[in-house]
Amino acid sequence: MQNNVLLEVKDLVTEFKSDGEIHRAVDGVSFTLHKGETIGIVGESGSGKSVTSLSIMQLIPNPPGRVSGGDILYHSRNNGVVNIRNTPSEEMRSYRGNEIAMIFQEPMTSLNPVYTCGEQVMEAILLHQKITKIEAKNKTIKLFEQVQLPDPARVFDAYPHQISGGQKQRVMIAMAMSCNPQILIADEPTTALDVTVQKTILDLMLELQREHEMGIMFITHDLGVIAELADTVIVMYKGKIVEQGPVLEIFSNPKHPYTKSLLACRPPLDKRLVRLPVSSDFMKIDEDGNMQELSTTVSDAINRVAITNEQRVQEHKVLYSRDKILELQNIKMYFPKNKSLFGKTTEYVKAVDDVSFDVYEGETLGLVGESGCGKTTLGRTILRLNEPTDGKIFYRRSDLSRLKSEDLRQLRKEMQIIFQDPYSSLNPRITIGEALMEPMQVHQIESNNKQRKERVFELLKRVGLEEKQFNRYPHEFSGGQRQRVCIARALALNPRFIICDESVSALDVSVQAQVLNLLNELKREFKFTYIFISHDLSVVKFMSDRMVVMNKGRIEEMGDADEIYLNPQTEYTKKLINSIPKGQINDIKASIERKLTFQI
Repeated sequence: MQNNVLLEVKDLVTEFKSDGEIHRAVDGVSFTLHKGETIGIVGESGSGKSVTSLSIMQLIPNPPGRVSGGDILYHSRNNGVVNIRNTPSEEMRSYRGNEIAMIFQEPMTSLNPVYTCGEQVMEAILLHQKITKIEAKNKTIKLFEQVQLPDPARVFDAYPHQISGGQKQRVMIAMAMSCNPQILIADEPTTALDVTVQKTILDLMLELQREHEMGIMFITHDLGVIAELADTVIVMYKGKIVEQGPVLEIFSNPKHPYTKSLLACRPPLDKRLVRLPVSSDFMKIDEDGNMQELSTTVSDAINRVAITNEQRVQEHKVLYSRDKILELQNIKMYFPKNKSLFGKTTEYVKAVDDVSFDVYEGETLGLVGESGCGKTTLGRTILRLNEPTDGKIFYRRSDLSRLKSEDLRQLRKEMQIIFQDPYSSLNPRITIGEALMEPMQVHQIESNNKQRKERVFELLKRVGLEEKQFNRYPHEFSGGQRQRVCIARALALNPRFIICDESVSALDVSVQAQVLNLLNELKREFKFTYIFISHDLSVVKFMSDRMVVMNKGRIEEMGDADEIYLNPQTEYTKKLINSIPKGQINDIKASIERKLTFQI
């Protein structure tokens, strides 16, 4: 087996210096990756899983961070065993992107905004392969076809801001695959993708793995994906590995309470829960940081918070007797695609095409569909961040399309949006405290900055952050923490209506459960109304009273969220549901059998 080893990580320690203190982000981590093996790494935001991958890639910024202990032994196809920890930067560049590739978590910050998508993938190919520009271009377009990008030739010439979040992530995957690496480190690679494309991408990665005996380190919050993809599972908590073993063993007989919490906090598809189980249902942490295990099983935790169909029917009787807060009438949002010689538009992209529905006071309406189906455009159009091509939008019986700028600005205090990408939603030059105070200053919430600061402290505490983080900048937070900041900013103006646009798609499953519970708690506490946009049908089903399935700008299906899942009426909805990774034991066994068949 030693001859099949690709990577040996031994007692890895990575530290960061912050506010005069040394923080161990990775603390004594050890594992081995073999040819053709997929290791799935799971853990909550800040557990050290992404820092582990960045340490392997020699991408830890120094200062404030450094790899201070352990060894990272890479078995190079050209140079034998190399200790990456001691490898000079110039030599490391010949491995990075070529023999060891990485797909990063946030595609918007990984792509250069001033170069086209095609140019950036071509650059990676030309850097490491001796081929012509024409050959590199052809290979890039072929890669775009493999990752199922629509109209690959158009995407080749498009800039990152001209394509959707899911499409940007597919460009990043194509770039990582371009040099047939020995090791692929995938940090949340399918987070921004809808379930149908995710399934295609995962199948593609497994196909390339079989073809090239590639080793994969797959970091994800989605245990359903881990169940179907990984051979070995590593569970990380506070910088340490708390459990690791074969995927079937981890899922069927988890030992550590934190592992149990990860398995329990993924939204189930066969039950309706009032809240998702979280780690505190399985373990308690005392003042000294010691963990006390609670005797709770995964099934106990889920059954404890499940509600009956009768209870849900009674809740909906009350809900749908209330007034409508939002009414959409035949909304269209068209973007120019082609123009004539004289500048007249000859063809449009129909991003939203004749969409109508109502939202009731206190309801959560889910919008679900594949990348590019129009759900995000619709959300922005409702708030008039896009001016609709046609149709009417009534918010509390006021016609938004007729409101003047000043009236609309005042109304925007009530209508907030939590965007998909928390990093690009925050100004990197101002602290998160200033980012939270700014909207309050604009709308004159509270009398002075002292009172506003107190309000910010309350908001930070409410979303699970600390007062001392007031003066930190966005780059000092994990992805999950940044999303909490964005939620706090949306709450700063005491809104009544919030659009959540993929607001948990970038979060680990444990943090996702906490944030979803938080959104529901805030809804009950402040009487919010939500439109919840996501490509993750299981999350939408958990959050929503009703669900709208969108496809190519139009409504494919609309109705009760549970009813749509149990009895989908259209082939498109059936395809979405069938593509969801379920993470069931039978699915894991079937996946293991498929892999064994391929190996034979």
